[in-house]
Amino acid sequence: MNEIHDMLCDLDVDKCADITETEYNKFALKDGDVLFNRTNSFEWVGRTGIYYQNDDIQRTFASYLVRLNPKESILPEYLCAYLNCKYGEWDIKRRARQSINQTNVNPEEVKEIEIPILKIDLQRKIQDCFTRANSLRVLSKTIYSETELILHEELDIDSSAMVSTTITQKRFSDFVNSGRLDAEYYQPKYDHITKKISQYPLGQDNIRNLFILRDRNTVPDNDIQYKYIELSNIGANGEITGCTYEYGANLPSRARRIVHTGDIIVSSIEGSLQSCAIVTNEYDGALCSTGFYVLTPRIINSETSLVLFKSAMIQALLKRACTGTILTAINKEEFVNISLPLIDNDTQNSIAVIIKRSTSLRQESKRLLNLAKTAVETAIEQGENAAMNFYSIFN
Repeated sequence: MNEIHDMLCDLDVDKCADITETEYNKFALKDGDVLFNRTNSFEWVGRTGIYYQNDDIQRTFASYLVRLNPKESILPEYLCAYLNCKYGEWDIKRRARQSINQTNVNPEEVKEIEIPILKIDLQRKIQDCFTRANSLRVLSKTIYSETELILHEELDIDSSAMVSTTITQKRFSDFVNSGRLDAEYYQPKYDHITKKISQYPLGQDNIRNLFILRDRNTVPDNDIQYKYIELSNIGANGEITGCTYEYGANLPSRARRIVHTGDIIVSSIEGSLQSCAIVTNEYDGALCSTGFYVLTPRIINSETSLVLFKSAMIQALLKRACTGTILTAINKEEFVNISLPLIDNDTQNSIAVIIKRSTSLRQESKRLLNLAKTAVETAIEQGENAAMNFYSIFN
């Protein structure tokens, strides 16, 4: 369910599990599958996305998701758009059963949801929005990967050296200075990374000096509606894919950090360290979870900061810094003392241009998906001809 954003299943999924051939045959995903989330919070239950097979990787879906394969009269893209529009969402929510810990929708009740059968020409227009949006998303990912190559070359990182050696020797003073006794902390790959950063020609500095850390908590006003960003709202390429709109009185106690345009939000929770994003104009003044560190760049621009935090080497250092048992996370002191290279300005500018283009493609992808959803609502409210005219005007 964490890999469904904006009516599409994510391109990058890093979870793996050992399953039997029988289980694989049951849960293997196919191009055009529609996945429906039947359980979790009231906000998340009913989240629906379409899966496109964009590569040769075999994927399965979790058992708390339901696969929907429509019959001939309904295209999968239209089904997905309908279940995400306000009428489909209302029908799903009214069937949901809420308890203290979670909300559930019985798949048998989902089968009872009535869907208007739109003309196939309009359904094909909706399908076109989805397929074009998916193509733009794939292109955006490809363009984003160029920044990783630029950074890799700039820092001259040898990936093989990070994993080839698994044995190291340390002095007792090293344990005293770090306060860490876990073997993972002293793996040679971390020494390789920190050495590379220290040898960068333009120097290095720690996060404390490179950014303003916005860690002051704000208590939301009960009567004001806020945009609230949590870990599940962060996409694979550093984009905020959505948010919750809620009054302060109903927000969770972790909704305490205000973010502004250009800020970088970085997850502090192990297992979701890749959840880093740039705050765009759309989310200026929004609240985010205290599970994020909120950083305002001083020296390294927002786009380069994002690529750095999502890079393999800095991700490794973030993981190394995590401590705890039940909830493993990075404490403030460990986080702000991590060093980053002072990337050359020309390189920063090159990365910024690429990231902005990638962001623009994602925004166009999102616009097309919203167009599809609004076309469905228009067809229901004003008729199919009005929906076709709406599509023609805004396409």
